[in-house]
Amino acid sequence: MKPNNETLELLNRHTSVRQFLDKPVSDGQLAAIIEAAQMASTSSSVQAYIEQCPVFLVWCADLYRLREISGPYLQGAESYEDSTENLIVATVDVALAAQNAAVAAESLGLGIVYIGGIRNHIAEVSELLGLPELVYPVFGMCLGYPAGVNGIRPRLPLQAVLHHNGYQAEKSVGQVKVYDEITRDYMRERTGGQKDTPWSEMMAGRLAQPSRLQMKEFLLQKGFMQK
Repeated sequence: MKPNNETLELLNRHTSVRQFLDKPVSDGQLAAIIEAAQMASTSSSVQAYIEQCPVFLVWCADLYRLREISGPYLQGAESYEDSTENLIVATVDVALAAQNAAVAAESLGLGIVYIGGIRNHIAEVSELLGLPELVYPVFGMCLGYPAGVNGIRPRLPLQAVLHHNGYQAEKSVGQVKVYDEITRDYMRERTGGQKDTPWSEMMAGRLAQPSRLQMKEFLLQKGFMQK
């Protein structure tokens, strides 16, 4: 029997809303929504063990299917499935679907972790999975029952990510000083006092290292970003 709960019912009732009442969204509601968004998985400092999970999902952006099914209706007209915009659309759609899956899994007592590391060897992964032109693996996802409970990594202050009526650059950067102290304390607790590296220093280290520079050439060879 297929499981069901309030979270799954909510996810399955989703529809796009294009007309709205003249009714304000409260500051508290907005803060709660953004704070929940911040708790989505992040690629920063994540490690995982793919072999240990009972299910490993590979989430793929797929424009091949779109090209194949639309071809008969184009009647020779130029098609733009290989545009950069459509690559962005396909990638965003994958991320949205995966996050819904993550919420659904957690509502059932399962745990997940995203695996961006499959892009380290993206050509090999693509070949292994038999992915055709205009399909690429965006990330993987480990899925299974947690063996333990991990601590919650602190996120940036709300003021650093929620901007009103335009991007407040000075405020956003300034809040990182607050977050650096939070992450120092977190790292001290997590490592038993052995490390107290602030977030900004960790991010500087990441930016200083070339990462997956093969992605551009791979995507071009797969038929993406031709327009």
